[in-house]
Amino acid sequence: MSACGAAEEQEQPAWSRAPSPGPDAGLPRRLRIRRSSDFRAVFERGRSYAGARMVLWTAGTKDAACRLGVVASRKAFRRAVDRSRAKRLLRETFRLNRSRLSGGHDMVLVARRGMAGCGRGDVEQEFLALTRQAGLLKDLGAGEGNRTGSTG
Repeated sequence: MSACGAAEEQEQPAWSRAPSPGPDAGLPRRLRIRRSSDFRAVFERGRSYAGARMVLWTAGTKDAACRLGVVASRKAFRRAVDRSRAKRLLRETFRLNRSRLSGGHDMVLVARRGMAGCGRGDVEQEFLALTRQAGLLKDLGAGEGNRTGSTG
C-alpha cells in the first residue's frame, strides 16, 4: 500500500496521466459542428467545392471562429473502421491548419471514396487547395510552406 491510500482508489488510467501536449493539441468542442440543424444550415445556405478525396461545404457565420463538421457516409465507406479513419484524417488536417484559415465560417468536410488508402499529406494538400479555392486561407508570408513538409 502506498503512503497515500486514497490515491490508489482514484488512480487514473495511464493514458490520462500523460502530459498535456499543448493548447493546439485537440479540437475544442466550440470549434465542432455537432447538431444536425447546424449541418443542415451549412448545406442549405453554403457553397460547395469538390475534390477527388473530399467535398468542402462552407457558409459564413456571425461567430469569429471557424467551426468544422465531418461526414463520412456508409455508402462511401462500407466498414466503420474506414469511416472513422476518414473522419479522423479530416479532423486532424483541419486542426493542424486552422491557424491558416480566416474565421467567421462554418465548414463541413464530406469524405469521398477517393480518400481510402490516402495519407495525411495527400488529404492536407487537397484540403488546402479547396480552402484556397473557397477563399478561406489567410495570406501568409512567402516563407511559410506546407506543414507536412511534402512538396507538391
